Amino acid sequence: MATQIDKEACREAYNQVRDDNTDITWAVFKYEGARILPGGQGADYEDFKSMCTDDARLFAFVRITMGDAMSKRAKFTFITWMGENIGVLQRAKISTDKALVKEIVQNFAKEFMFSDPRELDADNIRTELKKAGGANYDAQTE
Repeated sequence: MATQIDKEACREAYNQVRDDNTDITWAVFKYEGARILPGGQGADYEDFKSMCTDDARLFAFVRITMGDAMSKRAKFTFITWMGENIGVLQRAKISTDKALVKEIVQNFAKEFMFSDPRELDADNIRTELKKAGGANYDAQTE
């Protein structure tokens, strides 16, 4: 059975993360049978990380605040999570289903695919976003 996505509900969750006037910094898109639906959102990154369990497969859109005291800016990342206990068929399907989610989640600086909880460390993601961001003016203070 082909996977379907609730485009309207997922787009609403995506837009809330992008909105500077909300505290929402992440949104998760999860499987419910053969459908992909919003699976949660929030302001605490640790709450997002707790959803990334060994038996979960999900997509996430995350806002990370970058910069220094003089200049803060939001950077966005797209994360595909596949827990260690996900079967081979589900692993294969997630790569094709990712295209459905990317029809909605289009603006992000860097994409990640993780299966180890240690990779979800916010500092790890920040470091990778800095590398992807071009000029790094933080080096002047190091």
